[in-house]
Formats: sequence, structure tokens, C-alpha cells
Amino acid sequence: MTEREKMEAGQWYCCVDDELEGLRANARRAVHAHNSCHPDQRSGMESSLRDLMGNPGSDCYLEAPFHCAYGINIHLGSRVYFNTGCVILDTARVQIGNDTMFGPQAQIYCAQHAKDPIDRAKGLEIALPVTIGDNVWIGGSAIILPGVTIGDHAIVGAGAVVTKNVSSGATVVGNPARPVGT
Repeated sequence: MTEREKMEAGQWYCCVDDELEGLRANARRAVHAHNSCHPDQRSGMESSLRDLMGNPGSDCYLEAPFHCAYGINIHLGSRVYFNTGCVILDTARVQIGNDTMFGPQAQIYCAQHAKDPIDRAKGLEIALPVTIGDNVWIGGSAIILPGVTIGDHAIVGAGAVVTKNVSSGATVVGNPARPVGT
């Protein structure tokens, strides 16, 4: 089994791999084209980044700069908005629903590195998917950790670190993120 196949299967894999590096290089080129597009020519998403993501929904807008690890694992619904400086480290599937918005510097991480320092030095990690529902608001500088699901209509406060699933309609804040209000 290749390292990419292991990554896609949710198994431990080595991220220091030629095939994976080639995929990351493709993403860097698409991200560069998107981020360096002249402001007067900017649309919601530069065509090479749109092609990399496969079939994003309509009317998605990613402010520059934007960064992703692979791009091929990002699945956007319609009318998704990313403010400036957002990062998606999409070693696993990242599913984002319709009408979801991200504040500046929001980040999504799918990779969980080995806890053992020897394994970590070998580049071992496991990729866990992140799912974000419809009509979700992710505040600026929030961080969504591997394996998290955020339900429809939820709000993640600015600067929150989301380590656990968030129920539909819930508002979470803090580090680690915890529910507030009713």
C-alpha cells in the first residue's frame, strides 16, 4: 500500500513521500496563482485552485492569501467564504457546507502527528476528516483540529480551539472550545 493510499484510508503514513510531495507541489502552484492574481482580475477563486478542488459549489470566495496542503481533499458547498489568511491542511477530507463563513486566519488541520518522538521524526501522521455543516460561522483565528464535526448553524468564536464535535446550533468559545449560551 502506498503512503497516499494509507493517508486516504485513515491509516498511519509517512508524509515524507515523493507522490505526496508531488501533490503538495501541485497545490502550492494553484495557491500561488490564486494568491498572486491582480486584485482587479480577482474572482472568488482562481481557476487552477478551483480545478484542484474538483467541483466546489457556486459563488465561493477565498480571500488572498489562502493556503492548503493538497486541495484535492477540500469539498466546498455553495456560497462558502474564507476571509484573508485562512489555512486548510487537508490531509483528509474536509467537507464544508453551504453558506458557511470563515473569519481571517481561521485554520483547519486534518493531520495528527505521532506522539512518540521517534515516529514523529520519521514523518508519521494520521489524517482525520473534518466536517463543517451548512450556515456555520467560524470566527477569526479559530482552529479546527483533526476529526472534528461541526453541525449546521453552529458558531465558533474567534480564537477558539475546537478539539471536539460541535452540535448543530451551538456556540462554542475558548481553548479548548466549550459551549456557551442557550
